[in-house]
Amino acid sequence: MKRKCFISYKREDLAYKEYIQNEMDIEMIDKSLDVPVNSVDENYIMSVIRRNHLSDSTVTIFLIGEYSGENRGAYEQRFIKRELQASLYNGKDNTRNGILGIVLPNMYDSIFKGQYYCNKCTGTHNHVQVEEHTIKEFSYNYYLPNTKCSWSEDERYCVLVKWDEFKNLPEEYIEKAFIKRNALIADSVRVYPI
Repeated sequence: MKRKCFISYKREDLAYKEYIQNEMDIEMIDKSLDVPVNSVDENYIMSVIRRNHLSDSTVTIFLIGEYSGENRGAYEQRFIKRELQASLYNGKDNTRNGILGIVLPNMYDSIFKGQYYCNKCTGTHNHVQVEEHTIKEFSYNYYLPNTKCSWSEDERYCVLVKWDEFKNLPEEYIEKAFIKRNALIADSVRVYPI
């Protein structure tokens, strides 16, 4: 079964969004948020974004490129932040979307840092550096707080994949994100992480 996807991206990564839209057999909702919702009521803002921009979508694809990081400034990231917040929001008349982060090729080395030795468990873990290259709404829900030294896929709400892997199996990764919506980990999601 095909899932309807909304793509959250920076203008600099438009070519990847267009590739997904035009070259892949993926159902899309193409209503990017370009104008802020004129309100200070967070619940109202989320409902407007869900109703006007994300309606009918069940998975939000977040393209992670060079310009996607929180360090680009709150003003620059205001639309991506709102799109992901609305995607994570589970409220009246809407359900939370699954979140699929796709790391674009120019970011592979910045995000996937290889393995490291862990003193706590004396094992090795993959070092995935999403915090400085994404926004908090993604990184917090990828690395949900726990008391362990690592995270399994079941302990993450957000799904992360390299662009090349996504291109080979797009429906598989979209389905992984979709399934998270009803998984136990969905109860730990934060819409507005600190």
